[in-house]
Amino acid sequence: MAPKIVEAGEFAGWRIWPDDPFEQTVGPFYMRVGADGPEMAFRAERRHLNGMGAVHGGCLMSFADFALFGIAHEALAPSGYGVTVAFTSEFISGAKEGALMEARGEVLRAGGSLIFVRGLITGDGEACLNFSGTLKRLRG
Repeated sequence: MAPKIVEAGEFAGWRIWPDDPFEQTVGPFYMRVGADGPEMAFRAERRHLNGMGAVHGGCLMSFADFALFGIAHEALAPSGYGVTVAFTSEFISGAKEGALMEARGEVLRAGGSLIFVRGLITGDGEACLNFSGTLKRLRG
């Protein structure tokens, strides 16, 4: 799946993956490489909320899974393909509608076929979800 560069709006210049139907349904989620490394983001809308008015935990976990791949994008080269083989997360706090949701992290180790990643999701700068995961690199 090839990414598309967003041309207008809040996330102009960021990449999305329009051929991934799930990410477009739950997101869309955006990714770019900034001065401090990979950054992923989305703006929390009403459709992302649970019945209590906070960003739904399932949405946060889906965003974290997306972020695993953004954080590990260089380690996934040359094919860029992989699958999540393990994922853990801890909820820290909620975020409200309108919050800018961001994810950043680091690759802890990239071996022959496994990549170990950890990260943090924030909502308007406040920690919401801590996550880690293991990706298996696939040949494209």
